[in-house]
Amino acid sequence: MPILLSLSRVIDAMNNHAGKAVSWLLLADVLISALNAISRKLFDLSSNAWLEAQWYLFSAVFLVAAGFTLLNNEHVKVDLVYGHLPRRAQLWIEALGTVLFLMPFCLITIYLATPIFFAKFSSGEISNNTGGLVLWPVWMLIPIGFGLLALQGLSELIKRIAILRGDLPDAIALADAEANAL
Repeated sequence: MPILLSLSRVIDAMNNHAGKAVSWLLLADVLISALNAISRKLFDLSSNAWLEAQWYLFSAVFLVAAGFTLLNNEHVKVDLVYGHLPRRAQLWIEALGTVLFLMPFCLITIYLATPIFFAKFSSGEISNNTGGLVLWPVWMLIPIGFGLLALQGLSELIKRIAILRGDLPDAIALADAEANAL
């Protein structure tokens, strides 16, 4: 278990770094959007390349930061039953959900998107829009993003198993106990 927890820490650090790095792309996206709007309104100039650059940047943030979102427990959960269960049952649901749903979804997506990326890369295919950008960079983001998400899923699975085995303290249970003590 210590080796797996070390691997988990490496994955966590990688996704933390990736999430913080791509967050700066939001600033670039907003600036491009503002400049594109200003140039369109003031000078009647517009560019499909700038519009597509906005889409690419947003896609990069959304895809690459998915693992960061999971790491920080900020992903969407349907909490109708889950929140009323004991913490041990919640940990089992998270572990089984990771194994049965998250990992297969990530691996299938990587499997299906990777050949498309290589086809777009080798052909140098360009967007159908006039003045559009090459397509392979945005297609490359899909296997990268889902790869990072799958790795974070593995890290979360390792941590849940360690908590269930008693090898790692449960930060959520400790925070809940502290909140109830106040």
